[in-house]
Amino acid sequence: MILTTLVDTETLSRHVGDPRWVVVDCRFALTDPGAGRRAYEAQHIPGARYAHLEEDLSSPVTPVSGRHPLPYPNALAEKLGRWGIDKTKQVLVYDDTFGAMASRLWWLLRWLGHEAVALLDGGFPKWQREKRPVTPELPRIQPAQFHPTIDNALWVDTGHVEEMLRAKNGLLVDARGDERYRGEIETIDKVAGHIPGAVNMPYEDNLDFSGEFMSDEALREHYLAVLKDVAPDKVVQMCGSGVTACHNILAMEHAGLAGSRLYAGSWSEWIADASRPVAKGE
Repeated sequence: MILTTLVDTETLSRHVGDPRWVVVDCRFALTDPGAGRRAYEAQHIPGARYAHLEEDLSSPVTPVSGRHPLPYPNALAEKLGRWGIDKTKQVLVYDDTFGAMASRLWWLLRWLGHEAVALLDGGFPKWQREKRPVTPELPRIQPAQFHPTIDNALWVDTGHVEEMLRAKNGLLVDARGDERYRGEIETIDKVAGHIPGAVNMPYEDNLDFSGEFMSDEALREHYLAVLKDVAPDKVVQMCGSGVTACHNILAMEHAGLAGSRLYAGSWSEWIADASRPVAKGE
């Protein structure tokens, strides 16, 4: 049986050193792009590789793109192979921000056709609280061949979002915090506000007070209260740059509401064209 959404710390601890499992550390801070790698080099889950959001999990920014464009598929596939990942491996991803960064690699692997990938529930903070093993030692990796099977139906571009909102045949969900959504503050992007017609469902609301995901039943109730009669496959998820929106996609998948898609460019791509409308407030 493969794991496709979440894995708990106890299960992962039983598979540390298992050659069939590959663990990837995705710690990253937008305000200090080198912080995640430094944290990894200091200590990480034994056997974990390190994936850098901007160097490994994104392609270069262009004048018309968002802040974290999707990586080039073949380049990512080559890195996955260097990390020892192929179709036979169960992949586990983690970070120290309760999945905000690691869910990006979870989504990217699914985009390239690898279903056996799960996020460590509670992340590195829970692993540390439970005094589970950590190490500064770099893993010995047996390279593999990762052959991607790309599914571009999992994401949409700006043109799709514009047409969906015009036709009113879907729901655009914004995973940013409510103050950024309302345009009250903006600490990252050049323009504050949100796309007119988008509804706000901050990714942090997927979590309980422990920093772990809510139960699948609670998540289902949480999303259905907003989706109402909109089918999950008519939902498009966005955020600032296509990273934390993956957290909402994962949460819906875990709740049995499969099929929502990623607006890969998200807010930072939307505002790259000043002619696109911007809304503020609720």
